[in-house]
Amino acid sequence: RVIRDLNPESNHTTLDHGIMVEVLVNGQFGYFAVNNISYDSINYAANKAYTQALNASKYSVYSFDESVRPKSVGSYQSPYKVKDIPLEHLTYTLIGANGKLRESKKIVSAISMARLVDMNMKFVSTNGSDFSQSFMYVGPGFRSIAQDGNIVQSRSYMDQCMQAGMEVFEENKVLERCESICKEAVELLSADECPTENMDLVLHSDQMLLQIHESIGHALEVDRILGDERNYAGWSFVNLEDFGKLKYGSDIMNITFDPTIPKEFASYGFDDSGMKATKEFIIKDGVLLRGLGGLESQERSNIDGVANFRSCSWNRAPIDRMANLNLEPGDSSIDDMIGSVEKGI
Repeated sequence: RVIRDLNPESNHTTLDHGIMVEVLVNGQFGYFAVNNISYDSINYAANKAYTQALNASKYSVYSFDESVRPKSVGSYQSPYKVKDIPLEHLTYTLIGANGKLRESKKIVSAISMARLVDMNMKFVSTNGSDFSQSFMYVGPGFRSIAQDGNIVQSRSYMDQCMQAGMEVFEENKVLERCESICKEAVELLSADECPTENMDLVLHSDQMLLQIHESIGHALEVDRILGDERNYAGWSFVNLEDFGKLKYGSDIMNITFDPTIPKEFASYGFDDSGMKATKEFIIKDGVLLRGLGGLESQERSNIDGVANFRSCSWNRAPIDRMANLNLEPGDSSIDDMIGSVEKGI
Protein backbone atom coordinates (compact mmCIF):
# COMPACT_ATOMS: atom_id res chain seq x y z
CA ARG A 1 0.00 0.00 0.00
CA VAL A 2 1.52 3.34 -1.08
CA ILE A 3 0.18 6.86 -0.49
CA ARG A 4 2.00 9.75 -2.19
CA ASP A 5 0.96 13.34 -1.55
CA LEU A 6 -2.41 12.21 -0.12
CA ASN A 7 -3.21 10.14 -3.23
CA PRO A 8 -3.31 6.32 -3.29
CA GLU A 9 -0.53 5.29 -5.68
CA SER A 10 -0.34 1.54 -5.20
CA ASN A 11 -2.82 -0.93 -3.79
CA HIS A 12 -1.97 -4.44 -4.85
CA THR A 13 -1.35 -8.01 -3.75
CA THR A 14 1.01 -10.48 -5.44
CA LEU A 15 0.95 -14.26 -5.10
CA ASP A 16 4.00 -16.27 -6.12
CA HIS A 17 4.92 -19.94 -5.70
CA GLY A 18 7.27 -22.53 -7.12
CA ILE A 19 9.89 -25.17 -6.44
CA MET A 20 13.66 -25.34 -6.82
CA VAL A 21 15.35 -28.71 -7.40
CA GLU A 22 19.03 -29.05 -6.50
CA VAL A 23 21.23 -31.97 -7.56
CA LEU A 24 24.86 -32.95 -6.95
CA VAL A 25 26.65 -34.60 -9.90
CA ASN A 26 30.41 -35.27 -10.10
CA GLY A 27 31.00 -32.79 -7.28
CA GLN A 28 29.01 -30.03 -9.03
CA PHE A 29 25.67 -28.59 -7.90
CA GLY A 30 22.95 -27.88 -10.44
CA TYR A 31 19.64 -26.06 -10.02
CA PHE A 32 16.39 -25.71 -11.91
CA ALA A 33 13.16 -24.01 -10.80
CA VAL A 34 9.57 -24.33 -12.00
CA ASN A 35 6.33 -22.64 -10.95
CA ASN A 36 4.25 -25.75 -11.56
CA ILE A 37 4.56 -28.20 -8.67
CA SER A 38 3.01 -31.23 -10.36
CA TYR A 39 4.97 -34.51 -10.40
CA ASP A 40 5.80 -34.20 -14.10
CA SER A 41 7.03 -30.64 -13.66
CA ILE A 42 9.25 -31.52 -10.70
CA ASN A 43 10.66 -34.49 -12.60
CA TYR A 44 11.38 -32.19 -15.55
CA ALA A 45 13.20 -29.76 -13.22
CA ALA A 46 15.27 -32.59 -11.72
CA ASN A 47 16.38 -33.75 -15.18
CA LYS A 48 17.27 -30.20 -16.26
CA ALA A 49 19.25 -29.63 -13.02
CA TYR A 50 21.07 -32.95 -13.59
CA THR A 51 22.02 -32.03 -17.15
CA GLN A 52 23.18 -28.58 -16.04
CA ALA A 53 25.34 -30.01 -13.25
CA LEU A 54 26.78 -32.72 -15.49
CA ASN A 55 27.82 -30.20 -18.14
CA ALA A 56 29.18 -27.72 -15.61
CA SER A 57 31.18 -30.38 -13.74
CA LYS A 58 33.77 -30.30 -16.53
CA TYR A 59 34.65 -26.75 -15.48
CA SER A 60 34.13 -26.87 -11.69
CA VAL A 61 36.25 -24.60 -9.52
CA TYR A 62 35.75 -27.02 -6.63
CA SER A 63 34.42 -30.57 -6.24
CA PHE A 64 31.89 -30.92 -3.40
CA ASP A 65 30.44 -33.93 -1.62
CA GLU A 66 27.35 -34.35 0.57
CA SER A 67 29.15 -33.05 3.67
CA VAL A 68 28.09 -29.51 2.68
CA ARG A 69 24.43 -30.60 2.95
CA PRO A 70 23.89 -31.66 6.58
CA LYS A 71 20.74 -33.44 7.68
CA SER A 72 18.35 -31.12 9.54
CA VAL A 73 14.82 -31.67 10.79
CA GLY A 74 12.63 -29.08 12.46
CA SER A 75 10.71 -25.87 11.90
CA TYR A 76 10.85 -22.10 12.33
CA GLN A 77 8.01 -19.59 12.47
CA SER A 78 7.99 -15.82 12.84
CA PRO A 79 6.85 -14.64 16.29
CA TYR A 80 3.65 -13.25 14.77
CA LYS A 81 1.45 -14.56 11.99
CA VAL A 82 -0.99 -11.97 10.65
CA LYS A 83 -4.08 -13.83 9.43
CA ASP A 84 -6.64 -11.09 8.92
CA ILE A 85 -4.95 -7.90 7.74
CA PRO A 86 -7.28 -4.90 8.20
CA LEU A 87 -6.42 -3.39 4.80
CA GLU A 88 -9.04 -0.64 4.91
CA HIS A 89 -7.85 0.61 8.31
CA LEU A 90 -4.23 0.31 7.18
CA THR A 91 -4.93 2.53 4.17
CA TYR A 92 -6.61 5.16 6.35
CA THR A 93 -3.62 5.10 8.72
CA LEU A 94 -1.25 5.65 5.79
CA ILE A 95 -3.37 8.58 4.53
CA GLY A 96 -3.31 10.13 8.01
CA ALA A 97 0.44 9.56 8.17
CA ASN A 98 0.86 11.26 4.80
CA GLY A 99 -0.97 14.30 6.14
CA LYS A 100 1.44 14.49 9.09
CA LEU A 101 4.39 14.19 6.71
CA ARG A 102 3.09 17.25 4.82
CA GLU A 103 2.24 19.50 7.77
CA SER A 104 4.76 22.19 6.79
CA LYS A 105 4.34 24.41 3.73
CA LYS A 106 7.98 23.68 2.95
CA ILE A 107 7.21 19.99 2.29
CA VAL A 108 7.01 19.47 -1.48
CA SER A 109 6.36 15.73 -1.46
CA ALA A 110 5.60 12.94 1.01
CA ILE A 111 5.21 9.20 0.81
CA SER A 112 3.82 6.66 3.28
CA MET A 113 3.78 2.96 2.57
CA ALA A 114 3.26 -0.50 4.04
CA ARG A 115 4.71 -3.75 2.75
CA LEU A 116 3.69 -7.13 4.15
CA VAL A 117 5.23 -10.41 2.99
CA ASP A 118 3.93 -13.82 4.06
CA MET A 119 6.39 -16.51 3.00
CA ASN A 120 6.33 -20.27 3.58
CA MET A 121 9.04 -22.69 2.55
CA LYS A 122 9.59 -26.44 2.81
CA PHE A 123 13.03 -28.07 2.49
CA VAL A 124 13.42 -31.81 1.88
CA SER A 125 16.45 -33.79 0.79
CA THR A 126 17.50 -37.34 0.00
CA ASN A 127 19.87 -37.06 2.98
CA GLY A 128 16.85 -37.04 5.33
CA SER A 129 16.51 -33.29 5.80
CA ASP A 130 12.92 -32.19 6.34
CA PHE A 131 12.14 -28.77 7.74
CA SER A 132 9.68 -25.94 7.18
CA GLN A 133 10.02 -22.22 7.81
CA SER A 134 7.28 -19.56 7.85
CA PHE A 135 8.05 -15.85 7.79
CA MET A 136 5.89 -12.76 8.24
CA TYR A 137 7.73 -9.63 7.15
CA VAL A 138 6.24 -6.23 7.95
CA GLY A 139 7.84 -3.09 6.51
CA PRO A 140 6.69 0.51 7.04
CA GLY A 141 8.08 3.41 5.02
CA PHE A 142 7.67 7.16 5.50
CA ARG A 143 9.44 10.12 3.84
CA SER A 144 9.12 13.90 3.72
CA ILE A 145 10.94 15.99 1.09
CA ALA A 146 11.38 19.68 1.98
CA GLN A 147 12.47 22.56 -0.24
CA ASP A 148 13.53 26.15 0.41
CA GLY A 149 14.72 27.90 -2.75
CA ASN A 150 17.36 25.69 -4.34
CA ILE A 151 17.93 23.66 -1.15
CA VAL A 152 16.18 20.28 -1.01
CA GLN A 153 16.37 17.92 1.97
CA SER A 154 14.57 14.72 2.92
CA ARG A 155 14.03 12.82 6.12
CA SER A 156 12.74 9.27 6.18
CA TYR A 157 12.05 6.06 8.01
CA MET A 158 12.36 3.48 5.25
CA ASP A 159 13.18 -0.20 4.82
CA GLN A 160 12.98 -0.98 8.55
CA CYS A 161 11.52 -4.43 7.88
CA MET A 162 11.00 -6.89 10.72
CA GLN A 163 9.18 -10.09 11.54
CA ALA A 164 6.29 -8.60 13.46
CA GLY A 165 2.55 -8.02 13.47
CA MET A 166 0.24 -5.11 12.73
CA GLU A 167 1.33 -3.35 15.94
CA VAL A 168 4.01 -1.80 13.71
CA PHE A 169 1.20 0.28 12.17
CA GLU A 170 -0.46 1.31 15.44
CA GLU A 171 -2.01 4.63 14.43
CA ASN A 172 -0.87 6.92 17.24
CA LYS A 173 2.74 5.76 17.03
CA VAL A 174 2.77 6.10 13.24
CA LEU A 175 1.37 9.65 13.35
CA GLU A 176 3.86 10.66 16.04
CA ARG A 177 6.78 9.29 14.00
CA CYS A 178 5.62 11.06 10.84
CA GLU A 179 5.23 14.35 12.69
CA SER A 180 8.89 14.11 13.73
CA ILE A 181 10.00 13.18 10.20
CA CYS A 182 8.29 16.29 8.78
CA LYS A 183 9.78 18.55 11.46
CA GLU A 184 13.30 17.20 10.96
CA ALA A 185 13.13 17.46 7.16
CA VAL A 186 12.35 21.19 7.52
CA GLU A 187 15.12 21.62 10.12
CA LEU A 188 17.63 20.15 7.68
CA LEU A 189 16.98 23.05 5.28
CA SER A 190 18.72 25.47 7.63
CA ALA A 191 21.09 23.08 9.42
CA ASP A 192 24.83 23.81 9.33
CA GLU A 193 26.98 21.63 7.10
CA CYS A 194 28.79 18.89 8.98
CA PRO A 195 32.38 20.10 9.62
CA THR A 196 35.28 18.31 7.94
CA GLU A 197 38.00 17.56 10.49
CA ASN A 198 39.18 14.83 12.84
CA MET A 199 36.84 14.46 15.81
CA ASP A 200 34.77 11.96 17.75
CA LEU A 201 31.61 10.62 16.12
CA VAL A 202 28.65 9.09 17.96
CA LEU A 203 26.30 7.15 15.68
CA HIS A 204 22.73 6.26 16.61
CA SER A 205 21.38 2.81 15.72
CA ASP A 206 19.63 3.86 12.48
CA GLN A 207 22.97 4.99 11.03
CA MET A 208 25.09 2.35 12.75
CA LEU A 209 23.13 -0.47 11.10
CA LEU A 210 24.16 0.93 7.71
CA GLN A 211 27.79 1.17 8.83
CA ILE A 212 27.76 -2.47 9.96
CA HIS A 213 25.96 -3.55 6.77
CA GLU A 214 28.49 -1.94 4.41
CA SER A 215 31.81 -2.00 6.30
CA ILE A 216 31.42 -5.43 7.91
CA GLY A 217 28.55 -7.33 6.27
CA HIS A 218 29.41 -7.15 2.59
CA ALA A 219 33.15 -7.13 3.22
CA LEU A 220 32.99 -10.46 5.07
CA GLU A 221 30.76 -12.42 2.67
CA VAL A 222 33.12 -15.25 1.83
CA ASP A 223 31.91 -15.84 -1.73
CA ARG A 224 32.78 -12.18 -2.36
CA ILE A 225 36.25 -12.66 -0.82
CA LEU A 226 36.75 -15.75 -3.02
CA GLY A 227 35.96 -13.59 -6.05
CA ASP A 228 32.56 -15.01 -7.01
CA GLU A 229 30.87 -11.59 -7.04
CA ARG A 230 33.67 -9.43 -8.39
CA ASN A 231 31.90 -8.81 -11.72
CA TYR A 232 28.52 -8.13 -10.10
CA ALA A 233 28.82 -6.32 -6.80
CA GLY A 234 32.55 -5.81 -6.22
CA TRP A 235 35.25 -7.56 -4.26
CA SER A 236 36.44 -7.08 -0.67
CA PHE A 237 39.45 -5.58 1.08
CA VAL A 238 39.52 -8.63 3.39
CA ASN A 239 41.79 -11.55 2.46
CA LEU A 240 41.49 -15.17 3.60
CA GLU A 241 44.75 -14.88 5.54
CA ASP A 242 43.26 -12.02 7.61
CA PHE A 243 40.98 -14.29 9.62
CA GLY A 244 42.20 -14.79 13.15
CA LYS A 245 44.55 -11.80 13.13
CA LEU A 246 43.11 -8.72 11.37
CA LYS A 247 42.37 -5.92 13.87
CA TYR A 248 38.98 -4.78 12.62
CA GLY A 249 38.19 -2.33 15.43
CA SER A 250 38.95 -1.36 19.01
CA ASP A 251 39.22 -3.86 21.86
CA ILE A 252 35.59 -3.22 22.90
CA MET A 253 34.19 -3.96 19.43
CA ASN A 254 32.29 -7.26 19.32
CA ILE A 255 30.18 -8.21 16.29
CA THR A 256 27.90 -11.25 16.30
CA PHE A 257 25.93 -13.10 13.66
CA ASP A 258 22.66 -14.10 15.33
CA PRO A 259 19.58 -15.18 13.31
CA THR A 260 18.01 -16.53 16.53
CA ILE A 261 16.83 -13.09 17.75
CA PRO A 262 13.01 -12.89 17.54
CA LYS A 263 11.36 -10.26 15.30
CA GLU A 264 14.54 -9.36 13.38
CA PHE A 265 14.22 -9.17 9.60
CA ALA A 266 16.77 -11.93 8.91
CA SER A 267 15.96 -14.36 11.72
CA TYR A 268 15.52 -17.99 10.71
CA GLY A 269 16.11 -21.55 11.89
CA PHE A 270 18.13 -23.03 9.01
CA ASP A 271 19.92 -21.74 5.96
CA ASP A 272 19.26 -23.19 2.51
CA SER A 273 21.95 -25.84 2.74
CA GLY A 274 20.19 -27.25 5.80
CA MET A 275 22.72 -25.83 8.28
CA LYS A 276 21.17 -24.86 11.63
CA ALA A 277 21.47 -21.14 12.44
CA THR A 278 23.34 -20.34 15.66
CA LYS A 279 24.83 -17.24 17.25
CA GLU A 280 28.51 -16.82 16.44
CA PHE A 281 31.08 -14.11 17.12
CA ILE A 282 32.34 -12.68 13.84
CA ILE A 283 34.63 -10.13 15.48
CA LYS A 284 35.73 -10.60 19.13
CA ASP A 285 37.61 -7.93 21.07
CA GLY A 286 38.22 -6.16 17.78
CA VAL A 287 39.80 -9.18 16.02
CA LEU A 288 38.25 -10.81 12.93
CA LEU A 289 37.40 -14.46 13.63
CA ARG A 290 34.77 -15.76 11.16
CA GLY A 291 33.54 -15.06 7.69
CA LEU A 292 29.98 -14.78 6.50
CA GLY A 293 30.14 -17.95 4.48
CA GLY A 294 28.00 -21.09 4.35
CA LEU A 295 29.27 -24.64 4.17
CA GLU A 296 30.35 -24.48 0.52
CA SER A 297 32.43 -21.35 1.12
CA GLN A 298 33.84 -22.81 4.33
CA GLU A 299 34.93 -25.91 2.41
CA ARG A 300 36.58 -23.84 -0.34
CA SER A 301 38.24 -21.27 1.93
CA ASN A 302 39.11 -23.46 4.94
CA ILE A 303 37.92 -20.74 7.31
CA ASP A 304 35.10 -20.83 9.88
CA GLY A 305 31.76 -19.44 8.72
CA VAL A 306 28.09 -19.31 9.64
CA ALA A 307 24.67 -20.53 8.44
CA ASN A 308 24.05 -17.78 5.87
CA PHE A 309 23.79 -19.69 2.57
CA ARG A 310 20.37 -18.39 1.52
CA SER A 311 18.20 -17.79 -1.52
CA CYS A 312 15.98 -14.74 -1.90
CA SER A 313 13.18 -16.68 -3.59
CA TRP A 314 12.18 -20.15 -4.81
CA ASN A 315 13.66 -19.40 -8.25
CA ARG A 316 17.07 -18.21 -7.06
CA ALA A 317 20.01 -20.42 -6.09
CA PRO A 318 21.43 -19.75 -2.60
CA ILE A 319 24.52 -17.59 -2.04
CA ASP A 320 26.34 -16.23 1.02
CA ARG A 321 24.12 -13.44 2.34
CA MET A 322 24.68 -11.45 5.51
CA ALA A 323 22.02 -11.82 8.21
CA ASN A 324 21.46 -10.22 11.62
CA LEU A 325 24.84 -8.71 12.31
CA ASN A 326 24.89 -6.94 15.66
CA LEU A 327 27.29 -4.70 17.51
CA GLU A 328 27.15 -6.21 20.98
CA PRO A 329 26.43 -3.69 23.78
CA GLY A 330 29.16 -2.47 26.09
CA ASP A 331 28.70 -1.17 29.63
CA SER A 332 28.40 2.57 28.85
CA SER A 333 25.14 4.48 28.79
CA ILE A 334 24.25 6.94 26.03
CA ASP A 335 24.86 9.77 28.53
CA ASP A 336 28.31 8.33 29.29
CA MET A 337 29.22 8.12 25.60
CA ILE A 338 28.04 11.62 24.74
CA GLY A 339 29.49 13.04 27.94
CA SER A 340 32.93 11.66 27.11
CA VAL A 341 33.11 13.63 23.84
CA GLU A 342 35.17 16.81 24.13
CA LYS A 343 34.48 17.86 20.54
CA GLY A 344 32.50 15.82 18.09
CA ILE A 345 29.33 15.03 16.19
